[in-house]
Amino acid sequence: MKAILFDRFGGTEALREADIEVPQPGPGQIRVRVRAAGLNALDGKIRSGAMEAKFPTPLPAVPGGELAGVVDALGEGVSDVQVGDEVLGWSDTGSYAQYALATTVAPKPADLDWQHAVALPVAGETAERVLDLLGVVAGETVLMHGASGAVGTLAVQLATARGARVIATAGPSNQDYLTSLGATATVYGEGLVERVQALAPDGVDAVFDLAGKGALEDSITLRGGTERIVTIADFGARQLGITFSQGSQERSTTRLAALAQDAAAGKLVTTVTAYPLDQAATAQQVSDAGHVRGKLVLTVD
Repeated sequence: MKAILFDRFGGTEALREADIEVPQPGPGQIRVRVRAAGLNALDGKIRSGAMEAKFPTPLPAVPGGELAGVVDALGEGVSDVQVGDEVLGWSDTGSYAQYALATTVAPKPADLDWQHAVALPVAGETAERVLDLLGVVAGETVLMHGASGAVGTLAVQLATARGARVIATAGPSNQDYLTSLGATATVYGEGLVERVQALAPDGVDAVFDLAGKGALEDSITLRGGTERIVTIADFGARQLGITFSQGSQERSTTRLAALAQDAAAGKLVTTVTAYPLDQAATAQQVSDAGHVRGKLVLTVD
């Protein structure tokens, strides 16, 4: 099968296209004919070797943690899906490939296309996990730093659906985008504390940092302490006494299926930029540079 892999750590030039063996599902696994692969910032960090201490990666490796596609084969003991089912979920073997193995998937609604389906697993789980950690409820004001990416796009909408008000930061080009999602938008950078205080004179109840770019000190000022601040991007959080939330292995197919139904019905907006699989290096360059609006996706023939 065709796949993108890297056999050394480094920049995007380490990625190459190769023909490799089609993986065989083990007990509890399914094989998926991949139609779309989600691209996440973590993919580039693993490729560069920056995450080797946390995520040891045997080489050569196929990147990619999420997929949408058609069930192609079943491993021993699998009874909840059938060959031919359309699914979305998390990949076990790397999703930048024509076939991948998976154990945790949800059904893909017929009205949801592949590219928008694959925007949901990682971003949806992350957004809901952090909003739960923060305990966001109706009537509260939540500040989200760097909210125009894949996770922020969903987090703004999910927090608003809980009845919270969201103040979201992004660059000038994404102000209208955040407003369209239901947030009160403002730019990041110098003067942020004063801008947020003007927008929320009674203060903010919680802070979700998706940017990882020096926003935690301002967050502490705005909260009057470190309580109810969570970051998914700033590795200096623990030195400040702030919670750093990493990906969870407790992935809910029930919640993923509900998000997919909402997306299919138009109740949940996903924004994608798609590249063909053979342009994975270009897509990772865009991801590595930051400032992505919505989700980067690879389409697989």
